[in-house]
Amino acid sequence: MSARLGRWATAAASVATICVMLGVVSYSVTLYRLFCEVTGAGGTTQRVAANTAQTTDRFVTVLFDTNVAPNLPWRFRPLQRSVRVRLGEETPAFFEAENLSDEAIVGRATFNVTPEKAGLDFKKIECFCFSEERLAPHAVVQMPLQFYVDPELASRPGTRDVREITLSYTFFRAANAGEGMDLARFEGKPTPAAGAALFAENCAACHQVDAAKVGPALGGVLGRPAGAMANYPYTKALAASGLVWTAGTLDRWLAGPAALVPGTAMPMVVADAGARAAIIAYLEQIPPPAQQAAAGSGQGGS
Repeated sequence: MSARLGRWATAAASVATICVMLGVVSYSVTLYRLFCEVTGAGGTTQRVAANTAQTTDRFVTVLFDTNVAPNLPWRFRPLQRSVRVRLGEETPAFFEAENLSDEAIVGRATFNVTPEKAGLDFKKIECFCFSEERLAPHAVVQMPLQFYVDPELASRPGTRDVREITLSYTFFRAANAGEGMDLARFEGKPTPAAGAALFAENCAACHQVDAAKVGPALGGVLGRPAGAMANYPYTKALAASGLVWTAGTLDRWLAGPAALVPGTAMPMVVADAGARAAIIAYLEQIPPPAQQAAAGSGQGGS
């Protein structure tokens, strides 16, 4: 009898062990993901509710990389290739997704950063990752990311040498997808914040908003006659063009300066219509340089 009970006990223990192992396997992906989110392993970034860090004078460059799985007929790209930010500085970035198919599709984005050791310090406040996202047929949306890089990056021995971080997103077609969150909630943007990031990438090498640089100051450019900024050496072609800078003429100018004003010296072209719209939305918010100076001194003025 005792031998039979022993065999039963052994069998029961074996079954229990198998059940535990199956449970571990079933939850291993979830557990591993949670482990990565807590520790930054595998370049997994951190999700936080708010920025609690102090901005420092140390800079890091963040580059953006996007990919789409072969079975997902979407176009997905960053609206800025990179941004240079101070550690602790809350920063916006924007991404564009387009459904190239004739049906609504639910996708899911995953992400990581390289070098992987920087994952613990890359903090995302607003993000469209790991949730099922529904995009209507042929719809185009611009999606925001809000992030900062923790100043701890510069004090930790293993990461203090990091000067550049690449954030990579990959969109997959969701398996057994439900309805998903509708990406149409991001429609209506580009926003001035997106435009500021795109201005920094595409325009800031030659232009400032409050003073002339290689090109004239662009604060208050909306409504200004082309070639009218005092003490700036415009080309004869632009000065004689008769243009007034409206949203429409700026869009045509950014799309092809030489086509709009033959003989201009402006070399830069912003080919993407969404990026042009965002830059113009940003410039619409910026007053002329004299008004900026007056506002800064508290004197007001027009």
